Amino acid sequence: MGVQSSSNRDNLNIGEEVNFDHFQILRAIGKGSFGKVCIVQKKDTKQMYAMKYMSKSQCIERDAMKNVLKEMEILTTLEHPFLVNLWFCFQDEEDLFMVSDLLLGGDLRYHITQDVK
Repeated sequence: MGVQSSSNRDNLNIGEEVNFDHFQILRAIGKGSFGKVCIVQKKDTKQMYAMKYMSKSQCIERDAMKNVLKEMEILTTLEHPFLVNLWFCFQDEEDLFMVSDLLLGGDLRYHITQDVK
């Protein structure tokens, strides 16, 4: 897996080499089994994104690597107004990174449970 950008994004420089150093972490917004999600800002464009980063070793230990890679593959080929767009994905020695649209407003599960009450 090299650097990937979603192929159907008009305002991206497709093939642009992107890595962790291209982003400034602003704050953490979530934590999962394999890693964290942070609000980040791309240094050159000042565009805000959500960056999900996952430990490769944790993914391998929990036999989830196939699912993570499938998620990346699917999200790089899809574009739909009801889906979060994946803009960049890359890796370093320890982690996998997925940079997607930043959607503020809370967790969907929270909002669904609030509407039910």
